[in-house]
Amino acid sequence: MKYFFIVTLFLSSLYSQTIKDISNVIGIRENQLIGYGLIVGLPGTGDKSKFTMQSLQNLLRNSYIKIPAGSINSKNIAAVMVTADLPPFSRQGDKIKVKVSTIGDAKSIDNGELLITQLKGVDGNVYALAQGTILANENNKTTGFIYDGATVENEIDFNLRDETSLQLSLLKNSAKNADLIETKINEKFGKKLATALDTRTIEIKKPADISMVKFLALVQNIELDSTFKKKLIIDVSRESVITGGDIPIDPVTIARDKFTIKIAKTDLDNNQWNDPKENPGVSVDKDVKIADKPIINIDNAMINTKGTPTISDLVRSMKVMKLPMTEIIDTIKMIKEMGAIDVDIEVRG
Repeated sequence: MKYFFIVTLFLSSLYSQTIKDISNVIGIRENQLIGYGLIVGLPGTGDKSKFTMQSLQNLLRNSYIKIPAGSINSKNIAAVMVTADLPPFSRQGDKIKVKVSTIGDAKSIDNGELLITQLKGVDGNVYALAQGTILANENNKTTGFIYDGATVENEIDFNLRDETSLQLSLLKNSAKNADLIETKINEKFGKKLATALDTRTIEIKKPADISMVKFLALVQNIELDSTFKKKLIIDVSRESVITGGDIPIDPVTIARDKFTIKIAKTDLDNNQWNDPKENPGVSVDKDVKIADKPIINIDNAMINTKGTPTISDLVRSMKVMKLPMTEIIDTIKMIKEMGAIDVDIEVRG
């Protein structure tokens, strides 16, 4: 059955971005980790590749169990690559999410148990240990995740407190934005602290009477013009959409195989459609009613948009319809392609 729902659009709202939204602090960054591991406990969906059997043999040998590799005949194990991002300022004992991907011919790693795996940085040092039960991706059972699946064992040395200056790196090359950030920072503190070194890099000197952490907080929260794009992050594994603020949606219609989305302007005085191509009122497969108060009504599931419809309202509506995350992601991408939202989209696994 085809679904149909409507979002009403009222006045557009301006929003401001901060310096943090469009820049990174040089030296404060994530670091990528990687490791090779074994998964056990699979219900016959593992692999029988030679390197998997050899890895199991080595593991058993470390437990003082000697067994020829040729005598191992099981599809309950799988060889995998394990990756993770080590956040800045991670401390020993912190938990981080790991991603797991097969490198053999395993059919599925869902609910398999990852044995303890060393995660190394590009310098060859071990920074975390991963272990736990894997949750496979819905659309690809040979990849999966372990939430809080790795424990940080070693820290990356970076002393922010003793720094006397910091450098910002713009996410996108722009002389205009570099000059604007320089101007905004100097206006904020009433003195010449910031200097744009090039079209992406701004160097900022810290005043002597303030800590670096507080100074950084003040700098990153300086508001910029509303012409900058908001960032929208789609986390597929967590089935969530994360935005830096409310992102309004302009009028648009998206027709998919299973549902149709219509976002249009209404006249609050008589509750009629302003679109001349549409007749007042809509009769479709699903009962949809538009009231004076901005409301989405899908099978009696009421969602109050509280004003201008935003991406968060749209996502909530689609989740009420129990649409899969893949449909939500594709719909948001289509809306962006049609110019109905002005946002940078980042899809995370």
